[in-house]
Amino acid sequence: MKGIANILSTTVALTATSAFAASLTPRQNAATTSITVKGNAFFQGDTRFYVRGVDYQPGGSSKLVDPLADSTTCTRDIAKFKDLGLNTVRVYSVDNSANHDTCMKALSDAGIYLVLDVNTPQYSLNRNDPHTSYNDVYLQNVFATIDAFAKYNNTLAFFSGNEVVNDQTNSTACAPYIKAVTRDMRSYISSRKLRQIPVGYSAADVDTVRLELAQYMNCGSNDERSDFFAFNDYSWCDPSSSYTISKWDQKVKNFTNYGLPLFLSEFGCIKGTRDFMELASLYGTDMTPVYSGGLVYEYSEEGSGYGLVTINGDSVTEGKDYSALKSSLSANKMPTGDGGYNKTGGASTCPAQSVNWPIGNDTLPAIPQPAEKYMTQGAGKGLGFGTVSSQTAGTPSSGDAKSGSGTGSAATPSGTAGKKSSAVALRAPEFGFSPLVCGVVAVVSTFLGAALL
Repeated sequence: MKGIANILSTTVALTATSAFAASLTPRQNAATTSITVKGNAFFQGDTRFYVRGVDYQPGGSSKLVDPLADSTTCTRDIAKFKDLGLNTVRVYSVDNSANHDTCMKALSDAGIYLVLDVNTPQYSLNRNDPHTSYNDVYLQNVFATIDAFAKYNNTLAFFSGNEVVNDQTNSTACAPYIKAVTRDMRSYISSRKLRQIPVGYSAADVDTVRLELAQYMNCGSNDERSDFFAFNDYSWCDPSSSYTISKWDQKVKNFTNYGLPLFLSEFGCIKGTRDFMELASLYGTDMTPVYSGGLVYEYSEEGSGYGLVTINGDSVTEGKDYSALKSSLSANKMPTGDGGYNKTGGASTCPAQSVNWPIGNDTLPAIPQPAEKYMTQGAGKGLGFGTVSSQTAGTPSSGDAKSGSGTGSAATPSGTAGKKSSAVALRAPEFGFSPLVCGVVAVVSTFLGAALL
């Protein structure tokens, strides 16, 4: 959701028992073969896969609930997802202590995948103090969420964060911590021998740093690189927009040689009539060599005007945007063939330091020492939404990581790491990894959504 500044975590890790380990056994369903990364694209077996989905968090900020822990809610809404012709939903926050078997099976039976943020409002990175909030308590919850969903073969991907770097002054200084979390998640998946689920970041569409952040998340040693990159984009506004007026053509041009899968984690402007005409370009030859689809914001109306449906108790009322999206998806089918994707993939060169990207070397913070044990012992049970914040509850990183110190190889595309130079950076030399201010506004709710536009 727009304005999210949270990646999250719970409290003390518990040693994994044999019963807990057994719960990690993957649930397989032929309708949702596990998605893999090849070059700059997603694949379902040997078939190119495009994200055709919606952002899904009924209740929004006013009533935080886990839609995948309530079988009545999810089965009601899955019927709508099928009617729309979706293959993916994004959920911003889940209760990692709950059981999700019923809803995840229902999604799988419907041929629908999940893209999941490992975030809750209580367990998060603080944009104002990422050094302190990047701690072992936070990481325990992140890893527990991975454990809870790695067993489902229709878990398509994990987001390590959403819009932490935005248009606020100095927010780019948070970038090393976002990248460290992504590295740690991939290392955990690899160390615990879980299914190789892609891990990436959902970025704000900030013109001044969009490309630099994408390059940064894909540069350095293989353990430091993301498996994909996504960003939120509301620049195509019907009925007066187009592929060129929205400048989507320029974004395609800028990302033409990008080596990771790229997709829109939120889109769907409401400044005019919402006809979803952008789907013709998104799923057509204009964009398929570079993009792998996107997620419409958002399924349910939460007071910001973006909802496709209105939920009142057990009643779901379809709005005009629902009908428009259904018609556009029907008219713009899933592309066939390989879409002209970049088969080689590969790393980017780290972005050069500039006024907009004031980061002057390529060092990441080391994983907090107490969190290292999770790699061998497992994270233990998650504590759900919780009532106590993790942001000052744990031990932070005590220094810099050595390049290649992570073990992540989860879904890394083919290609070699970009060569580093003295001109590129993951943090500014004047900042260091002591307590670091990277935003002028305190941490905001995970669920502000597109209302901030």
